[in-house]
Amino acid sequence: MYFLAPSILSADFTDLKNQIRLVEMGKADWIHCDVMDGRFVPNITFGPLIVEAVNRLTHLPLDVHLMIVKPDHYLEKFAEAGADYLSVHQEVCLYLDQTLKKIKELNVKAGVTLNPATPVNTLEHILGEIDLLLLMSVNPGFGGQKFIDHVLRKIEEVRKIKEKNNYNFLIEVDGGIGIDNIKNCLNAGAEVIVAGAAIFRGENPTARTLELKNVLNDYKMRKNNIK
Repeated sequence: MYFLAPSILSADFTDLKNQIRLVEMGKADWIHCDVMDGRFVPNITFGPLIVEAVNRLTHLPLDVHLMIVKPDHYLEKFAEAGADYLSVHQEVCLYLDQTLKKIKELNVKAGVTLNPATPVNTLEHILGEIDLLLLMSVNPGFGGQKFIDHVLRKIEEVRKIKEKNNYNFLIEVDGGIGIDNIKNCLNAGAEVIVAGAAIFRGENPTARTLELKNVLNDYKMRKNNIK
């Protein structure tokens, strides 16, 4: 399965209902919500109230990425707000296995996020327990950054580990992805593509969503034909 998750971090919040409708028209699969606290990353975005509002505006699954310290304190609030996926950063979770267990107890799919410089082997013992592994391809905090090329090798590493162990988690990539490099991410092993600026920082978010979605669909068809 391959999914496109537009990130509302780059959307126009004065017209959020319409912005979401435009990516729905472009056949987006998920809505990606970047939650930042100004402590773990140098920016502040929004909290559970906005996630709850987005949940009322769309039927699409909400992919909530928590870039916050002490995420355990807020898991229940984001679950109640309508999160379908909750991803926490390995870098801030001292007892990561317990955090993942709490997320699943809330009937939400559990994800872990790694910053570009964080090695994959830090997750060696919990990869069989997660639903989603989010690999950041920029240093988190702001939208519109340039893709960090060495993350492609990291995606490949995760794909090989997943295939070798028959794990079921989805490989998600977020940061600096657009029409010029989406195929590189897919070829490396990405299954969920997050795109923000590439979709919303233009005149036609629907067309930009469709363009990226068509790449995913073409890639999926080629993979199926090979099989």
